[in-house]
Amino acid sequence: MTLEELKQFSKTYGDMYFHQNSYHCALLAAGATLQLVDSVVTGRVQNGMALVRPPGHHSQRSEASGFCVFNNVAIAAEYAKQKCGFQRILIVDWDIHHGQGTQFIFEDDPRVLYFSWHRYEHQEFWPNLKESDYDAVGKEKGAGFNVNLPWNKVGMQNADYLAVFFHVLLPIAFEFNPELVIVSAGFDSGIGDPEGEMCAMPECFAHLTNLLMCLANGKLCVVFEGGYNLKTLRESVCMTVLTLLGDPIPKITGEMVACLSAIESVQNVKSVHQKYWNCFKYQELLPVQEPSTNKQKVEKDRNSDESGTAGNENTNPSDTPLKECDPFSDSYITRILPKVPSVRTGAVISGDECTLQDKTVQTEEKSLTKDDMAAFISISDYRCLEDEQTLISIGRMCCLTQKIVKKQVRNGFAVLPKNTSASSLAVAYSIASGINRVLYVVVGEMDVPNAVTDDGTILLLQFSDSHMPDKANAKYGISFGWKKPIRYNSEFLYVLFEIILPLAYEYCPELVIIDLGSKCDSTVGFLLIHLLQGLAEGRTLVIVQDSEMNLVDMVANTLLGKTTPLPEICIPASWENISDLERQRQELQKDWKMVQYSVC
Repeated sequence: MTLEELKQFSKTYGDMYFHQNSYHCALLAAGATLQLVDSVVTGRVQNGMALVRPPGHHSQRSEASGFCVFNNVAIAAEYAKQKCGFQRILIVDWDIHHGQGTQFIFEDDPRVLYFSWHRYEHQEFWPNLKESDYDAVGKEKGAGFNVNLPWNKVGMQNADYLAVFFHVLLPIAFEFNPELVIVSAGFDSGIGDPEGEMCAMPECFAHLTNLLMCLANGKLCVVFEGGYNLKTLRESVCMTVLTLLGDPIPKITGEMVACLSAIESVQNVKSVHQKYWNCFKYQELLPVQEPSTNKQKVEKDRNSDESGTAGNENTNPSDTPLKECDPFSDSYITRILPKVPSVRTGAVISGDECTLQDKTVQTEEKSLTKDDMAAFISISDYRCLEDEQTLISIGRMCCLTQKIVKKQVRNGFAVLPKNTSASSLAVAYSIASGINRVLYVVVGEMDVPNAVTDDGTILLLQFSDSHMPDKANAKYGISFGWKKPIRYNSEFLYVLFEIILPLAYEYCPELVIIDLGSKCDSTVGFLLIHLLQGLAEGRTLVIVQDSEMNLVDMVANTLLGKTTPLPEICIPASWENISDLERQRQELQKDWKMVQYSVC
Protein backbone atom coordinates (compact mmCIF):
# COMPACT_ATOMS: atom_id res chain seq x y z
CA MET A 1 0.00 0.00 0.00
CA THR A 2 1.01 3.58 -0.55
CA LEU A 3 1.29 5.88 2.44
CA GLU A 4 -2.10 7.39 1.62
CA GLU A 5 -3.68 3.95 1.36
CA LEU A 6 -2.20 3.03 4.72
CA LYS A 7 -3.66 6.17 6.28
CA GLN A 8 -7.09 5.25 5.00
CA PHE A 9 -6.65 1.67 6.20
CA SER A 10 -5.68 2.93 9.67
CA LYS A 11 -8.99 4.78 9.88
CA THR A 12 -10.85 1.46 9.90
CA TYR A 13 -9.36 0.97 13.38
CA GLY A 14 -9.95 3.24 16.34
CA ASP A 15 -6.56 2.64 17.88
CA MET A 16 -4.09 1.66 15.15
CA TYR A 17 -1.73 3.47 12.84
CA PHE A 18 0.03 1.77 9.91
CA HIS A 19 3.11 3.14 8.21
CA GLN A 20 5.13 1.59 5.39
CA ASN A 21 7.68 0.35 7.98
CA SER A 22 5.09 -1.04 10.40
CA TYR A 23 5.18 -4.58 9.02
CA HIS A 24 8.98 -4.74 9.21
CA CYS A 25 9.03 -3.37 12.77
CA ALA A 26 6.31 -5.80 13.89
CA LEU A 27 8.31 -8.73 12.45
CA LEU A 28 11.37 -7.56 14.36
CA ALA A 29 9.37 -7.35 17.61
CA ALA A 30 7.96 -10.87 17.22
CA GLY A 31 11.36 -12.19 16.09
CA ALA A 32 13.20 -10.67 19.05
CA THR A 33 10.66 -12.26 21.40
CA LEU A 34 11.19 -15.67 19.78
CA GLN A 35 14.95 -15.20 19.99
CA LEU A 36 14.61 -14.58 23.74
CA VAL A 37 12.47 -17.70 24.20
CA ASP A 38 14.99 -19.73 22.21
CA SER A 39 17.87 -18.50 24.37
CA VAL A 40 16.04 -19.29 27.60
CA VAL A 41 14.62 -22.72 26.75
CA THR A 42 17.94 -23.92 25.33
CA GLY A 43 19.79 -22.77 28.44
CA ARG A 44 22.02 -20.19 26.75
CA VAL A 45 20.68 -17.70 29.30
CA GLN A 46 18.71 -18.22 32.50
CA ASN A 47 16.21 -15.45 31.79
CA GLY A 48 15.88 -12.23 29.82
CA MET A 49 13.89 -9.25 28.65
CA ALA A 50 12.82 -8.35 25.12
CA LEU A 51 12.58 -4.58 24.70
CA VAL A 52 10.39 -4.50 21.63
CA ARG A 53 7.99 -2.20 19.77
CA PRO A 54 5.23 -2.43 18.68
CA PRO A 55 3.58 -4.25 21.63
CA GLY A 56 1.33 -7.26 21.20
CA HIS A 57 -1.09 -8.33 23.92
CA HIS A 58 -4.21 -6.69 22.41
CA SER A 59 -3.72 -8.25 18.97
CA GLN A 60 -5.99 -11.19 18.18
CA ARG A 61 -5.68 -14.07 15.71
CA SER A 62 -6.78 -12.06 12.68
CA GLU A 63 -7.14 -8.51 13.92
CA ALA A 64 -4.75 -5.82 15.10
CA SER A 65 -5.85 -3.82 18.13
CA GLY A 66 -4.68 -1.28 20.70
CA PHE A 67 -1.41 -0.28 18.94
CA CYS A 68 -0.56 -4.02 18.66
CA VAL A 69 0.14 -5.60 15.25
CA PHE A 70 1.29 -9.16 16.10
CA ASN A 71 0.73 -10.69 19.54
CA ASN A 72 4.39 -11.22 20.45
CA VAL A 73 3.76 -13.11 23.69
CA ALA A 74 1.06 -15.36 22.20
CA ILE A 75 3.32 -16.21 19.26
CA ALA A 76 6.13 -16.99 21.73
CA ALA A 77 3.88 -19.29 23.76
CA GLU A 78 2.73 -21.13 20.63
CA TYR A 79 6.35 -21.40 19.51
CA ALA A 80 7.33 -22.93 22.88
CA LYS A 81 4.52 -25.46 22.59
CA GLN A 82 5.39 -26.49 19.03
CA LYS A 83 9.18 -26.39 19.12
CA CYS A 84 9.83 -27.48 22.71
CA GLY A 85 6.74 -29.56 23.35
CA PHE A 86 5.91 -27.55 26.47
CA GLN A 87 2.57 -28.48 27.99
CA ARG A 88 2.42 -25.82 30.72
CA ILE A 89 3.15 -22.18 29.93
CA LEU A 90 2.28 -19.34 32.30
CA ILE A 91 1.64 -15.85 30.86
CA VAL A 92 1.55 -13.05 33.44
CA ASP A 93 0.16 -9.78 32.07
CA TRP A 94 0.81 -6.91 34.48
CA ASP A 95 0.02 -4.19 31.92
CA ILE A 96 -2.76 -1.89 33.13
CA HIS A 97 -4.89 -2.77 30.09
CA HIS A 98 -6.50 -6.15 29.65
CA GLY A 99 -4.70 -8.27 27.06
CA GLN A 100 -7.92 -9.45 25.47
CA GLY A 101 -6.01 -10.68 22.43
CA THR A 102 -3.97 -13.14 24.48
CA GLN A 103 -7.06 -14.24 26.40
CA PHE A 104 -9.10 -14.95 23.26
CA ILE A 105 -6.23 -16.86 21.63
CA PHE A 106 -5.78 -19.28 24.56
CA GLU A 107 -9.17 -19.28 26.30
CA ASP A 108 -9.84 -22.93 25.35
CA ASP A 109 -6.25 -24.17 25.76
CA PRO A 110 -5.33 -25.79 29.12
CA ARG A 111 -1.65 -25.73 28.19
CA VAL A 112 -1.51 -21.94 28.66
CA LEU A 113 -2.45 -20.33 31.97
CA TYR A 114 -3.17 -16.65 31.34
CA PHE A 115 -3.26 -14.20 34.26
CA SER A 116 -4.05 -10.51 33.82
CA TRP A 117 -4.72 -7.67 36.19
CA HIS A 118 -6.10 -4.58 34.54
CA ARG A 119 -7.97 -1.39 35.08
CA TYR A 120 -11.62 -2.30 34.56
CA GLU A 121 -13.88 -0.04 36.65
CA HIS A 122 -16.96 -2.14 36.02
CA GLN A 123 -16.37 -2.24 32.26
CA GLU A 124 -15.90 1.53 31.89
CA PHE A 125 -12.19 1.34 30.99
CA TRP A 126 -10.85 0.26 27.58
CA PRO A 127 -11.29 -2.30 26.04
CA ASN A 128 -14.70 -2.15 27.81
CA LEU A 129 -15.34 -5.88 27.56
CA LYS A 130 -17.45 -8.05 29.82
CA GLU A 131 -14.88 -10.76 29.08
CA SER A 132 -12.37 -8.75 31.10
CA ASP A 133 -14.21 -9.32 34.39
CA TYR A 134 -13.27 -11.83 37.07
CA ASP A 135 -15.85 -14.41 35.97
CA ALA A 136 -14.24 -14.87 32.51
CA VAL A 137 -12.38 -18.07 33.37
CA GLY A 138 -11.83 -19.65 29.96
CA LYS A 139 -13.86 -22.04 27.85
CA GLU A 140 -14.24 -25.80 27.37
CA LYS A 141 -10.96 -27.55 28.23
CA GLY A 142 -9.45 -24.16 29.04
CA ALA A 143 -11.94 -23.40 31.81
CA GLY A 144 -10.02 -22.27 34.87
CA PHE A 145 -6.89 -21.39 32.90
CA ASN A 146 -7.90 -17.77 32.33
CA VAL A 147 -7.55 -15.59 35.45
CA ASN A 148 -8.71 -11.97 35.31
CA LEU A 149 -8.17 -9.62 38.26
CA PRO A 150 -10.11 -6.41 37.57
CA TRP A 151 -9.09 -3.13 39.21
CA ASN A 152 -12.31 -1.24 39.89
CA LYS A 153 -10.64 1.97 41.04
CA VAL A 154 -7.43 3.86 40.39
CA GLY A 155 -4.62 4.57 42.84
CA MET A 156 -3.59 0.98 43.54
CA GLN A 157 -0.30 0.78 45.42
CA ASN A 158 2.51 -1.68 46.06
CA ALA A 159 0.54 -3.56 48.71
CA ASP A 160 -2.40 -4.11 46.36
CA TYR A 161 -0.18 -5.58 43.64
CA LEU A 162 1.67 -7.83 46.09
CA ALA A 163 -1.58 -8.99 47.72
CA VAL A 164 -2.81 -10.21 44.33
CA PHE A 165 0.42 -12.16 43.78
CA PHE A 166 0.31 -13.72 47.24
CA HIS A 167 -3.37 -14.64 47.36
CA VAL A 168 -4.22 -15.35 43.71
CA LEU A 169 -1.41 -15.70 41.19
CA LEU A 170 1.27 -17.61 43.10
CA PRO A 171 -1.03 -20.28 44.60
CA ILE A 172 -2.44 -21.04 41.14
CA ALA A 173 0.93 -20.80 39.39
CA PHE A 174 2.64 -23.24 41.76
CA GLU A 175 -0.19 -25.72 41.39
CA PHE A 176 0.04 -25.33 37.59
CA ASN A 177 3.85 -25.76 37.81
CA PRO A 178 4.78 -24.14 34.46
CA GLU A 179 7.69 -25.14 32.28
CA LEU A 180 8.09 -21.56 31.03
CA VAL A 181 6.95 -18.16 32.33
CA ILE A 182 6.36 -15.24 29.97
CA VAL A 183 5.50 -11.76 31.23
CA SER A 184 3.55 -9.19 29.23
CA ALA A 185 5.36 -6.34 30.92
CA GLY A 186 3.39 -3.16 30.54
CA PHE A 187 4.64 -0.47 32.90
CA ASP A 188 1.61 1.76 32.50
CA SER A 189 0.62 0.04 35.75
CA GLY A 190 3.30 2.09 37.54
CA ILE A 191 3.05 5.38 39.36
CA GLY A 192 2.57 8.57 37.37
CA ASP A 193 1.32 6.91 34.21
CA PRO A 194 -1.50 9.00 32.69
CA GLU A 195 -3.26 5.89 31.33
CA GLY A 196 -3.05 3.65 34.36
CA GLU A 197 -3.38 6.27 37.11
CA MET A 198 -1.95 3.79 39.60
CA CYS A 199 0.59 4.30 42.40
CA ALA A 200 2.90 1.25 42.31
CA MET A 201 6.51 2.39 42.69
CA PRO A 202 9.24 1.23 40.27
CA GLU A 203 10.78 -1.10 42.85
CA CYS A 204 7.48 -2.99 43.08
CA PHE A 205 8.27 -4.51 39.67
CA ALA A 206 11.56 -5.82 41.04
CA HIS A 207 9.64 -7.71 43.71
CA LEU A 208 7.06 -9.03 41.23
CA THR A 209 9.88 -10.29 39.01
CA ASN A 210 11.66 -11.99 41.91
CA LEU A 211 8.47 -13.77 42.98
CA LEU A 212 8.19 -15.30 39.49
CA MET A 213 11.84 -16.33 39.18
CA CYS A 214 11.49 -19.51 41.25
CA LEU A 215 8.92 -20.95 38.83
CA ALA A 216 9.82 -23.05 35.76
CA ASN A 217 13.36 -23.60 37.08
CA GLY A 218 14.00 -19.90 36.50
CA LYS A 219 12.99 -19.87 32.81
CA LEU A 220 11.50 -16.38 32.69
CA CYS A 221 10.97 -14.24 29.57
CA VAL A 222 9.88 -10.65 30.17
CA VAL A 223 8.44 -9.00 27.04
CA PHE A 224 7.92 -5.25 26.94
CA GLU A 225 4.40 -4.02 26.20
CA GLY A 226 4.33 -0.31 26.96
CA GLY A 227 4.07 2.66 29.29
CA TYR A 228 3.30 6.36 28.89
CA ASN A 229 5.42 8.13 31.54
CA LEU A 230 8.98 7.91 30.30
CA LYS A 231 10.63 8.75 33.62
CA THR A 232 8.97 6.07 35.72
CA LEU A 233 8.97 3.73 32.72
CA ARG A 234 12.76 3.76 32.57
CA GLU A 235 13.04 3.19 36.34
CA SER A 236 10.60 0.27 36.27
CA VAL A 237 12.35 -1.42 33.33
CA CYS A 238 15.68 -0.90 35.07
CA MET A 239 14.37 -2.48 38.28
CA THR A 240 13.09 -5.48 36.34
CA VAL A 241 16.38 -6.06 34.50
CA LEU A 242 18.49 -5.65 37.64
CA THR A 243 16.37 -8.32 39.32
CA LEU A 244 16.78 -10.68 36.36
CA LEU A 245 20.54 -10.14 36.68
CA GLY A 246 20.42 -11.13 40.35
CA ASP A 247 21.18 -7.76 41.95
CA PRO A 248 19.83 -6.96 45.45
CA ILE A 249 16.20 -5.83 45.41
CA PRO A 250 15.34 -2.41 46.91
CA LYS A 251 13.10 -2.32 49.94
CA ILE A 252 9.44 -2.00 49.11
CA THR A 253 7.97 1.37 50.06
CA GLY A 254 4.58 2.59 51.19
CA GLU A 255 2.08 1.27 53.69
CA MET A 256 1.70 -2.51 53.43
CA VAL A 257 -2.10 -2.66 53.57
CA ALA A 258 -4.20 -3.67 50.57
CA CYS A 259 -7.23 -1.46 49.91
CA LEU A 260 -10.82 -2.64 50.21
CA SER A 261 -11.42 -2.64 46.45
CA ALA A 262 -8.34 -4.81 45.83
CA ILE A 263 -9.44 -7.30 48.50
CA GLU A 264 -12.89 -7.48 46.91
CA SER A 265 -11.36 -8.33 43.54
CA VAL A 266 -9.12 -10.97 45.14
CA GLN A 267 -12.12 -12.54 46.85
CA ASN A 268 -14.15 -12.60 43.63
CA VAL A 269 -11.36 -14.24 41.64
CA LYS A 270 -10.72 -16.88 44.29
CA SER A 271 -14.44 -17.67 44.55
CA VAL A 272 -14.98 -18.30 40.83
CA HIS A 273 -11.75 -20.33 40.50
CA GLN A 274 -12.40 -22.41 43.61
CA LYS A 275 -13.79 -25.31 41.60
CA TYR A 276 -10.79 -25.38 39.25
CA TRP A 277 -7.82 -25.11 41.65
CA ASN A 278 -7.13 -27.20 44.75
CA CYS A 279 -5.30 -24.29 46.39
CA PHE A 280 -8.66 -22.54 46.96
CA LYS A 281 -10.73 -25.68 47.51
CA TYR A 282 -11.32 -25.41 51.26
CA GLN A 283 -11.44 -21.63 51.62
CA GLU A 284 -14.78 -20.11 52.57
CA LEU A 285 -15.44 -17.73 49.70
CA LEU A 286 -18.42 -16.06 48.06
CA PRO A 287 -18.36 -13.31 45.42
CA VAL A 288 -18.82 -9.75 46.66
CA GLN A 289 -22.40 -8.88 45.75
CA GLU A 290 -22.13 -5.13 46.24
CA PRO A 291 -18.59 -3.87 45.55
CA SER A 292 -17.47 -0.75 47.38
CA THR A 293 -16.85 0.84 43.96
CA ASN A 294 -20.49 0.73 42.87
CA LYS A 295 -21.40 4.21 41.65
CA GLN A 296 -23.95 4.82 44.39
CA LYS A 297 -21.40 3.95 47.06
CA VAL A 298 -18.27 5.65 45.77
CA GLU A 299 -18.89 9.08 47.29
CA LYS A 300 -20.02 7.60 50.59
CA ASP A 301 -17.06 5.25 51.00
CA ARG A 302 -14.32 7.23 49.28
CA ASN A 303 -12.40 8.01 52.44
CA SER A 304 -13.84 5.50 54.89
CA ASP A 305 -14.08 1.78 55.35
CA GLU A 306 -17.41 0.73 56.81
CA SER A 307 -17.01 -3.02 56.31
CA GLY A 308 -14.36 -3.42 59.00
CA THR A 309 -11.80 -4.29 56.34
CA ALA A 310 -8.54 -2.42 56.68
CA GLY A 311 -7.22 -0.85 53.55
CA ASN A 312 -5.48 2.12 52.04
CA GLU A 313 -7.98 4.15 50.06
CA ASN A 314 -5.61 6.37 48.12
CA THR A 315 -7.44 7.64 45.04
CA ASN A 316 -5.02 10.35 44.00
CA PRO A 317 -2.28 8.99 41.72
CA SER A 318 -0.13 12.06 42.30
CA ASP A 319 -0.04 11.33 46.05
CA THR A 320 2.92 8.96 46.11
CA PRO A 321 3.19 6.24 48.75
CA LEU A 322 6.56 7.63 49.86
CA LYS A 323 6.79 11.35 49.22
CA GLU A 324 10.43 11.71 50.28
CA CYS A 325 11.41 9.37 47.41
CA ASP A 326 10.20 11.14 44.29
CA PRO A 327 10.16 8.55 41.47
CA PHE A 328 10.09 11.33 38.89
CA SER A 329 13.49 12.76 39.88
CA ASP A 330 16.60 11.96 37.87
CA SER A 331 18.43 10.68 40.96
CA TYR A 332 15.66 8.39 42.19
CA ILE A 333 17.11 5.07 41.10
CA THR A 334 20.61 5.84 42.40
CA ARG A 335 19.15 6.77 45.79
CA ILE A 336 17.03 3.67 46.32
CA LEU A 337 19.22 0.95 44.79
CA PRO A 338 20.89 -1.14 47.51
CA LYS A 339 24.64 -1.25 47.79
CA VAL A 340 25.96 -4.31 45.96
CA PRO A 341 28.46 -6.01 48.33
CA SER A 342 31.75 -7.17 46.87
CA VAL A 343 30.99 -10.68 48.15
CA ARG A 344 27.68 -12.32 47.33
CA THR A 345 27.73 -15.32 49.68
CA GLY A 346 29.76 -16.01 52.80
CA ALA A 347 30.06 -19.41 54.46
CA VAL A 348 30.87 -20.92 57.83
CA ILE A 349 31.70 -24.55 57.08
CA SER A 350 34.52 -26.98 57.69
CA GLY A 351 35.80 -29.80 55.53
CA ASP A 352 34.72 -30.61 51.99
CA GLU A 353 31.03 -31.13 52.62
CA CYS A 354 30.00 -28.32 50.27
CA THR A 355 30.88 -28.65 46.58
CA LEU A 356 30.37 -24.90 46.07
CA GLN A 357 33.02 -23.73 48.53
CA ASP A 358 35.06 -22.20 45.73
CA LYS A 359 32.14 -19.87 44.93
CA THR A 360 31.60 -18.73 48.53
CA VAL A 361 33.89 -16.81 50.87
CA GLN A 362 34.88 -18.56 54.09
CA THR A 363 34.88 -16.41 57.21
CA GLU A 364 37.99 -16.23 59.34
CA GLU A 365 38.53 -18.37 62.44
CA LYS A 366 37.26 -16.58 65.53
CA SER A 367 36.31 -17.98 68.91
CA LEU A 368 33.83 -16.24 71.19
CA THR A 369 34.27 -16.33 74.94
CA LYS A 370 31.39 -16.38 77.37
CA ASP A 371 32.22 -12.80 78.23
CA ASP A 372 31.83 -11.86 74.56
CA MET A 373 28.43 -13.51 74.38
CA ALA A 374 27.28 -12.08 77.70
CA ALA A 375 27.20 -8.68 75.99
CA PHE A 376 24.17 -9.67 73.94
CA ILE A 377 22.61 -12.88 75.37
CA SER A 378 21.73 -14.51 78.64
CA ILE A 379 24.40 -17.18 79.09
CA SER A 380 22.12 -19.24 81.32
CA ASP A 381 20.01 -20.04 78.25
CA TYR A 382 22.95 -21.62 76.46
CA ARG A 383 24.51 -24.20 78.78
CA CYS A 384 25.45 -26.25 75.71
CA LEU A 385 28.19 -23.79 74.75
CA GLU A 386 31.01 -25.52 76.59
CA ASP A 387 32.75 -27.09 73.61
CA GLU A 388 35.65 -25.04 72.21
CA GLN A 389 34.96 -26.05 68.60
CA THR A 390 31.34 -24.96 69.01
CA LEU A 391 32.48 -21.58 70.34
CA ILE A 392 34.75 -21.19 67.29
CA SER A 393 31.87 -21.97 64.93
CA ILE A 394 29.58 -19.54 66.77
CA GLY A 395 32.30 -16.89 66.58
CA ARG A 396 32.65 -17.34 62.83
CA MET A 397 28.88 -17.18 62.44
CA CYS A 398 28.79 -13.89 64.37
CA CYS A 399 31.58 -12.57 62.17
CA LEU A 400 29.56 -13.47 59.07
CA THR A 401 26.43 -11.92 60.58
CA GLN A 402 28.29 -8.67 61.17
CA LYS A 403 29.53 -8.60 57.58
CA ILE A 404 25.97 -9.08 56.33
CA VAL A 405 24.70 -6.34 58.67
CA LYS A 406 27.40 -3.96 57.40
CA LYS A 407 26.62 -4.91 53.78
CA GLN A 408 30.12 -6.25 53.18
CA VAL A 409 28.57 -9.61 52.26
CA ARG A 410 25.09 -9.87 50.79
CA ASN A 411 24.09 -13.20 52.31
CA GLY A 412 25.57 -16.30 53.86
CA PHE A 413 25.11 -19.66 55.51
CA ALA A 414 26.59 -21.44 58.49
CA VAL A 415 26.79 -25.15 59.25
CA LEU A 416 26.78 -25.55 63.03
CA PRO A 417 26.45 -28.35 65.57
CA LYS A 418 22.96 -29.46 66.47
CA ASN A 419 21.25 -28.12 69.59
CA THR A 420 23.37 -24.98 69.90
CA SER A 421 20.45 -22.55 69.34
CA ALA A 422 22.86 -20.93 66.89
CA SER A 423 20.20 -19.06 64.96
CA SER A 424 18.84 -17.55 68.16
CA LEU A 425 22.37 -16.41 68.95
CA ALA A 426 22.61 -14.86 65.48
CA VAL A 427 19.34 -13.01 66.07
CA ALA A 428 20.58 -11.61 69.36
CA TYR A 429 23.94 -10.66 67.85
CA SER A 430 22.33 -8.87 64.88
CA ILE A 431 20.12 -6.81 67.20
CA ALA A 432 23.17 -5.94 69.30
CA SER A 433 24.81 -4.85 66.02
CA GLY A 434 22.09 -2.29 65.30
CA ILE A 435 19.40 -4.19 63.35
CA ASN A 436 15.90 -3.02 64.33
CA ARG A 437 13.72 -5.73 62.73
CA VAL A 438 14.74 -9.36 62.25
CA LEU A 439 12.55 -11.89 60.47
CA TYR A 440 13.40 -15.20 62.15
CA VAL A 441 12.13 -18.35 60.41
CA VAL A 442 12.63 -21.70 62.15
CA VAL A 443 11.82 -25.06 60.55
CA GLY A 444 11.37 -27.95 62.96
CA GLU A 445 11.63 -28.42 66.70
CA MET A 446 14.05 -26.00 68.27
CA ASP A 447 14.31 -24.11 71.51
CA VAL A 448 14.39 -20.39 70.77
CA PRO A 449 14.97 -18.78 74.18
CA ASN A 450 14.14 -15.09 74.47
CA ALA A 451 13.40 -14.92 70.74
CA VAL A 452 9.96 -13.34 71.00
CA THR A 453 9.68 -9.82 72.38
CA ASP A 454 6.92 -7.26 72.66
CA ASP A 455 8.70 -4.44 70.84
CA GLY A 456 8.60 -5.98 67.34
CA THR A 457 12.37 -6.23 66.91
CA ILE A 458 11.89 -9.94 66.11
CA LEU A 459 9.15 -11.65 64.12
CA LEU A 460 9.41 -15.39 64.75
CA LEU A 461 7.72 -17.79 62.33
CA GLN A 462 8.18 -21.43 63.35
CA PHE A 463 7.06 -24.74 61.84
CA SER A 464 6.58 -26.88 64.90
CA ASP A 465 4.46 -29.69 66.36
CA SER A 466 4.82 -28.57 69.96
CA HIS A 467 6.37 -25.13 70.38
CA MET A 468 3.77 -22.43 70.91
CA PRO A 469 4.83 -18.88 71.69
CA ASP A 470 3.69 -16.99 74.75
CA LYS A 471 0.22 -15.58 74.15
CA ALA A 472 1.43 -12.16 75.27
CA ASN A 473 3.73 -12.18 72.26
CA ALA A 474 1.36 -13.88 69.83
CA LYS A 475 1.67 -11.06 67.30
CA TYR A 476 5.43 -11.55 66.91
CA GLY A 477 5.74 -15.23 67.76
CA ILE A 478 3.78 -17.40 65.34
CA SER A 479 3.92 -21.19 65.22
CA PHE A 480 2.45 -23.41 62.51
CA GLY A 481 1.45 -26.89 63.63
CA TRP A 482 3.21 -29.60 61.63
CA LYS A 483 2.76 -33.19 62.74
CA LYS A 484 4.94 -34.70 60.02
CA PRO A 485 8.29 -33.74 58.47
CA ILE A 486 8.05 -30.43 56.60
CA ARG A 487 7.54 -31.39 52.97
CA TYR A 488 6.72 -29.53 49.78
CA ASN A 489 2.95 -29.99 49.61
CA SER A 490 -0.31 -28.07 49.38
CA GLU A 491 -0.38 -27.24 53.09
CA PHE A 492 3.10 -25.74 52.96
CA LEU A 493 2.22 -23.62 49.91
CA TYR A 494 -0.92 -22.39 51.67
CA VAL A 495 1.15 -21.23 54.66
CA LEU A 496 3.84 -19.75 52.40
CA PHE A 497 1.59 -17.64 50.17
CA GLU A 498 -1.43 -16.90 52.33
CA ILE A 499 0.45 -16.21 55.57
CA ILE A 500 4.28 -16.11 55.56
CA LEU A 501 4.92 -13.84 52.58
CA PRO A 502 2.14 -11.37 53.47
CA LEU A 503 3.39 -11.25 57.08
CA ALA A 504 7.01 -10.84 56.02
CA TYR A 505 6.30 -8.03 53.57
CA GLU A 506 4.12 -6.17 56.06
CA TYR A 507 6.81 -6.55 58.73
CA CYS A 508 9.53 -5.23 56.35
CA PRO A 509 12.61 -6.72 58.07
CA GLU A 510 16.14 -5.39 57.91
CA LEU A 511 17.62 -8.89 58.14
CA VAL A 512 16.28 -12.40 57.49
CA ILE A 513 17.58 -15.39 59.49
CA ILE A 514 16.39 -18.85 58.44
CA ASP A 515 17.12 -21.96 60.51
CA LEU A 516 16.54 -25.15 58.50
CA GLY A 517 16.02 -27.83 61.10
CA SER A 518 15.77 -31.59 60.90
CA LYS A 519 12.29 -31.70 59.36
CA CYS A 520 12.90 -29.69 56.22
CA ASP A 521 13.23 -31.02 52.68
CA SER A 522 15.26 -29.26 50.02
CA THR A 523 12.34 -27.76 48.06
CA VAL A 524 10.87 -26.16 51.18
CA GLY A 525 14.28 -24.73 52.00
CA PHE A 526 14.81 -23.44 48.46
CA LEU A 527 11.48 -21.59 48.40
CA LEU A 528 11.93 -20.04 51.84
CA ILE A 529 15.41 -18.81 50.98
CA HIS A 530 14.63 -17.58 47.46
CA LEU A 531 11.36 -15.80 48.22
CA LEU A 532 12.50 -14.22 51.47
CA GLN A 533 15.66 -12.87 49.78
CA GLY A 534 13.35 -10.31 48.18
CA LEU A 535 13.23 -8.68 51.63
CA ALA A 536 15.88 -6.76 53.56
CA GLU A 537 17.77 -5.96 50.33
CA GLY A 538 18.80 -9.61 50.19
CA ARG A 539 20.50 -9.66 53.60
CA THR A 540 19.88 -13.29 54.54
CA LEU A 541 21.63 -15.70 56.91
CA VAL A 542 20.77 -19.41 56.72
CA ILE A 543 21.68 -21.85 59.50
CA VAL A 544 22.05 -25.56 58.70
CA GLN A 545 22.63 -28.25 61.34
CA ASP A 546 25.66 -30.43 60.77
CA SER A 547 23.30 -33.43 60.86
CA GLU A 548 21.59 -32.12 57.71
CA MET A 549 24.54 -31.86 55.33
CA ASN A 550 22.29 -32.93 52.45
CA LEU A 551 20.85 -29.40 52.49
CA VAL A 552 24.14 -27.52 52.22
CA ASP A 553 24.59 -27.53 48.44
CA MET A 554 20.96 -26.45 47.94
CA VAL A 555 21.42 -23.58 50.40
CA ALA A 556 24.64 -22.41 48.76
CA ASN A 557 23.14 -22.68 45.27
CA THR A 558 20.04 -20.70 46.21
CA LEU A 559 22.01 -17.94 47.91
CA LEU A 560 24.22 -17.76 44.83
CA GLY A 561 21.13 -17.15 42.68
CA LYS A 562 20.56 -20.59 41.19
CA THR A 563 17.12 -22.16 40.89
CA THR A 564 15.83 -25.69 41.30
CA PRO A 565 13.02 -27.57 39.54
CA LEU A 566 9.82 -27.82 41.56
CA PRO A 567 8.27 -31.29 41.91
CA GLU A 568 4.64 -31.87 41.08
CA ILE A 569 2.22 -31.79 43.99
CA CYS A 570 0.42 -35.13 43.74
CA ILE A 571 -1.62 -35.11 46.96
CA PRO A 572 -4.09 -32.25 47.45
CA ALA A 573 -4.46 -30.56 50.81
CA SER A 574 -6.80 -32.08 53.38
CA TRP A 575 -9.85 -30.26 54.64
CA GLU A 576 -8.75 -30.72 58.27
CA ASN A 577 -5.29 -29.24 57.75
CA ILE A 578 -6.44 -26.26 55.70
CA SER A 579 -9.29 -25.58 58.13
CA ASP A 580 -6.83 -25.38 61.03
CA LEU A 581 -4.52 -23.10 59.08
CA GLU A 582 -7.42 -20.99 57.88
CA ARG A 583 -8.58 -20.40 61.47
CA GLN A 584 -5.05 -19.31 62.33
CA ARG A 585 -4.95 -16.92 59.36
CA GLN A 586 -8.23 -15.34 60.39
CA GLU A 587 -6.88 -14.80 63.89
CA LEU A 588 -3.68 -13.30 62.51
CA GLN A 589 -5.48 -10.80 60.28
CA LYS A 590 -6.51 -8.86 63.37
CA ASP A 591 -2.88 -7.75 63.68
CA TRP A 592 -1.56 -8.33 60.16
CA LYS A 593 -3.66 -6.83 57.38
CA MET A 594 -1.75 -8.31 54.43
CA VAL A 595 -2.96 -11.83 55.27
CA GLN A 596 -6.53 -10.73 54.55
CA TYR A 597 -8.03 -11.93 51.26
CA SER A 598 -11.76 -11.52 51.78
CA VAL A 599 -14.22 -8.93 53.01
CA CYS A 600 -15.26 -9.52 56.60
